[in-house]
Amino acid sequence: MNTSLPDEKIMYNALLDKDSHFDGIFFVGVKTTGIFCRPTCTARKPMLKNVEFFSSTKDALLHGYRPCKLCSPIGKNGDSPKWLKPILTEIGNNPEIRLRDSDLRRRGIDPARVRRWFKKNHGMTFQAYLRTLRISNAFGRIKYGEKVIEAAYESGYESLSGFTDSFKKTTGFSPIKSREKNMITITRIATPLGPMLAGATDKGICLFEFADRRMLETQLSRIRRIFKAELISGSNKHFDVLNEQMEEYFAGKRREFTFPLVIDGTPFQEKVWKALLKIPYGETRSYKDQAKMIGSPKAVRAVANANGDNRMAIIIPCHRVIGANGKLVGYGGGLWRKKYLLNLEGVNVS
Repeated sequence: MNTSLPDEKIMYNALLDKDSHFDGIFFVGVKTTGIFCRPTCTARKPMLKNVEFFSSTKDALLHGYRPCKLCSPIGKNGDSPKWLKPILTEIGNNPEIRLRDSDLRRRGIDPARVRRWFKKNHGMTFQAYLRTLRISNAFGRIKYGEKVIEAAYESGYESLSGFTDSFKKTTGFSPIKSREKNMITITRIATPLGPMLAGATDKGICLFEFADRRMLETQLSRIRRIFKAELISGSNKHFDVLNEQMEEYFAGKRREFTFPLVIDGTPFQEKVWKALLKIPYGETRSYKDQAKMIGSPKAVRAVANANGDNRMAIIIPCHRVIGANGKLVGYGGGLWRKKYLLNLEGVNVS
């Protein structure tokens, strides 16, 4: 029994009552069916002796349970709540919009609630997020020929000095240097396996990583160095396609991704990553197999290291590489995620 969970009787009563207050607090595994559910699931309720409780979908998966098809307990973890979606749509249609607390209240939304959500999911306040979007758009306009003063006023700033200060604070350099700088736009995308951090340049997707991965900060530092670029939250033409195709993939309706990738790395890393892209959906290879694929049969350890440096999870499918004995080994996002992805693709692994 996980001591971080409520009392077992409380959870079981919540399950019987379909109490929505406990949604996300615990998940219930049904021993007789091998599935796990949300406490609000409409399926027939099992006897107490036939259930066990978990604090996360990860724990339920690790104990061998399958997600319920009725209540979708691992729906898009990290997705934006319904009450916030109208605001996000409004921002998407007009990234240079300014929304003060009074504007949010007129829309029937508590500003403090919005701040808490953005702080938790984006690591910044709502106002800082809006400011970053405005600066991101201004950077693009200046880089491709627009005058600084024009970009400032188009972004809603009333003075050039105010725009310059805000620009420097966000990017680390003055607006006039935009033409000689590169920018990687960053956003979060919700998936059934948790929120993921996506990065893109004008050429394509250059980052797609689990937001809770330990090496995430290392990956961000690397792409700053490799692309000689600054990272800034914002929108990018490639994100809509990425999000759409990820939804299709997790729904079992897509086997290949068609958006452009920017996979700059060392010559050896690029060779390894391109070999990963050739492993078909629903199939696996060992590290030894992969080493042979690139013509370096003795470079098994180096191949494994390059797989670990892959900064585009799922897209460049390092989850399809397993141990020579058929066991799950080595995955930066966690072996439970690797197992989930392979099972999604029809591969049964232990």
